[in-house]
Amino acid sequence: MITTNDAWLRDEHGRALILRGCNLGGDCKQPYWPANELAQRERFYDYKAASFVGRPFPDAEADEHLDRLARWGFNVVRLLVTWEGLEPAGPGLYDEAYYDYIERVVAKAAERGIRVFVDPHQDVWSRWTGGDGAPAWTLELAGFDIRNLHASGAAFVHEEAGDPCPRMIWPSNYNRLATATMFTLFFAGDLFAPSLRMDGRDARTFLQGSYLAAVARLAKRLARHDAVMGFDTLNEPGDGWIGWSDASRLVRAMSKTGPMPTPWESMRAASGYPVDVDVYGVRWGAQRPVGRATLGQSGLSAWASGRDCVWKREGVWDDQDGSPVLKKPGHFASAGGKAVEFERDCLRPFACRVGAAMADAAGTGRYLLFVESVPNVEHPRWEPDDAAEARAAGIVNASHWYDGLTLTLKRWTGFLGYDTEAGRIVVGPGRLRRYFAEHLGRLRSRGAADMGGAPTVVGEFGLPFDLNKARAYRTGDYRLHEKAMAAYYDALDANLLSGTVWNYAAGNTHARGDGWNGEDLSIFCRDERDAGRSETGESADSGGRALRGFARPYARAVAGTPLSMRWSGSSFWLAYAPGPDLSAETEIFLPGFQFPSGFSAEVENGAQRAEDVPGGVILLIRADAQDAPVRVTVRRNRPAWTCPLARLRRARRSGTMRP
Repeated sequence: MITTNDAWLRDEHGRALILRGCNLGGDCKQPYWPANELAQRERFYDYKAASFVGRPFPDAEADEHLDRLARWGFNVVRLLVTWEGLEPAGPGLYDEAYYDYIERVVAKAAERGIRVFVDPHQDVWSRWTGGDGAPAWTLELAGFDIRNLHASGAAFVHEEAGDPCPRMIWPSNYNRLATATMFTLFFAGDLFAPSLRMDGRDARTFLQGSYLAAVARLAKRLARHDAVMGFDTLNEPGDGWIGWSDASRLVRAMSKTGPMPTPWESMRAASGYPVDVDVYGVRWGAQRPVGRATLGQSGLSAWASGRDCVWKREGVWDDQDGSPVLKKPGHFASAGGKAVEFERDCLRPFACRVGAAMADAAGTGRYLLFVESVPNVEHPRWEPDDAAEARAAGIVNASHWYDGLTLTLKRWTGFLGYDTEAGRIVVGPGRLRRYFAEHLGRLRSRGAADMGGAPTVVGEFGLPFDLNKARAYRTGDYRLHEKAMAAYYDALDANLLSGTVWNYAAGNTHARGDGWNGEDLSIFCRDERDAGRSETGESADSGGRALRGFARPYARAVAGTPLSMRWSGSSFWLAYAPGPDLSAETEIFLPGFQFPSGFSAEVENGAQRAEDVPGGVILLIRADAQDAPVRVTVRRNRPAWTCPLARLRRARRSGTMRP
């Protein structure tokens, strides 16, 4: 069993674990159909017929994909499931076939020594609000007509808008009416919409209760699989309008892209009163208004027939002489005469409820709780007096990090970035790499300072592979992607951090990417596999993209406390302080393709041995004494000289020749 006693994840032997793996996978956001095509309108709205069995991959392909992950040295996957997949058709109507399927995937991962933590995933609430996660019936219980959300301006939905999907438009849905309303109800419906009842209960109690019941049911099923480490609370939860001081202003946004309405503009547009709103884009190195657009259609409501806007019923606004009038602009700032803070009053209590539900389902201490936060906004805090509570709950800081400029612009320069927290441009190759390391260091520090000394696992980070207008898809040359990915992993190494890259999508293709909102961040591509392209020369690795950037040496289990770790591209260094058990061995994974002519290892204050594993070698180190650090150096052997013409012929035969 893994513990979190001292800001490290430690295994049953007391070794500090460094977890490296992937999110499995990006196309789990959508129901399974054989190709990641855009769903047609009627299929999209027939939510009761949807099935997620086959996500992340069909049963027949499971061995192929999991073998590939093991070859790349991954020792963990963040396994995506959705509330919709668990409970698609209505409250309490669980898809037993999906539960069975998830259990089969977990069992196969365990056979390969791959640990799992389960991510109940969502983005901007649901598929019908431009993302994924919650079932459609949650929206209907709130009073929405899901077929009118896009046309009324309550959401931007790719399936309604068609191709091409505007770049990174989906985050703007956090500020649209449907998503903002649902997250406000989910986290604080009892405070801000007390008149709305769902099965006789307030919206928060009902929605959170349904979510927790579905996830806890899965936790109980998976408790017998030792490979399952724990559960996320909820991927990148939204804070809705909770705490907003003025509904007539754009107080905050996860990302200002495309039309960005204020809450009041959202309410009007979605009730049939079209409104002109600011359109945001990137100008002069920042997100700024670049134009205006109209949201909504006259007389078209996002609300179902016979249902008024929930915020109109709560007195936030009303009609006067045929025109909408804002009555209570500060409605979301306080409740019962007390200011409401999302992190303190909503997010942390929710995380505690998830932890309690997991304990009830599988027993106290069975699962780690990977606590998520709102990107770029807030994260839960445990005060110093609560540190013991956090440790007892097995809390892990599961924050996410992205190189925002590269993600948004889909260009990698190697010298230009944007610090989202400081709000400044970072210029220069050295400064950029230092910023990456510093930002990830901030995430780790928050886990230590604000979450009772919790260890950190960076739950998401990644790279769009359609950089520079998808040039690599035509050339097969992913060297630029390797440089970017290596910079991210260098930052992880500098902070001795665990992380799961976003993502491995088994259905990824050049045409449809990850199959969701135009994103294409998968480290695997079916088209590359089917073309037989392999960056390592091994057919088992075909389909992998930018392998040299992420499939690299690392210490996966350290018999003591890690001090430093670095990979230069040809040499690897590790230093650690030995633990009290000198019989425990440190494990270092060395990918075979990174050492084509073998390696030589030097160990100070320790002995070494090696074991072959799929895809490479595990170097095992045992310390000689506890009173001095162990230092390990691994160098790539130089290849024997061969005729350049012969090397060229071999490269052509193996398919590894660069364009």
